[in-house]
Amino acid sequence: MHRILIALAVAFPFTAQAQTKEPYSPGLGEIMTLQQMRHLKLWFAGRAGNWPLAAYELDELREGFEDVTKYHPTHDDAPTGTMADAVVAKEVAELARIIEAKDRTQFAASFDRLTVSCNACHQAAKHAFIAIQRPMSNPYSNQSFAPGKDNVRHHSH
Repeated sequence: MHRILIALAVAFPFTAQAQTKEPYSPGLGEIMTLQQMRHLKLWFAGRAGNWPLAAYELDELREGFEDVTKYHPTHDDAPTGTMADAVVAKEVAELARIIEAKDRTQFAASFDRLTVSCNACHQAAKHAFIAIQRPMSNPYSNQSFAPGKDNVRHHSH
């Protein structure tokens, strides 16, 4: 019995090495779920005037669109990568300028143009049933979107 276990222990690593493992590749739905979260956080950060957080969330959104292009350049015969690149080149770039300028009055309109582009992409990709809108409530009650260093709230016990 002991010799069988030793033989298995010696043989197993070679068997495992012979199998090549595919690198992880996120599904389009996974990427888009993260995009929806970033879209929501971008809204609350911008509306609160927390420009560093808004810039961070916008950059994360841009990276998510780059992942769409990298991992899913087409989906159900739709050019998802090309559409994602167009959103980055236009709406994301416009929002970056507005965030850099800390322009609250332009932020909402630019955010809405981004949202319209999201929905246009969903329609072109035959997923019109996914309709994105301005967030109406904040599910992230554990995160303060207020600007500044003093935005951490402490509760007394």
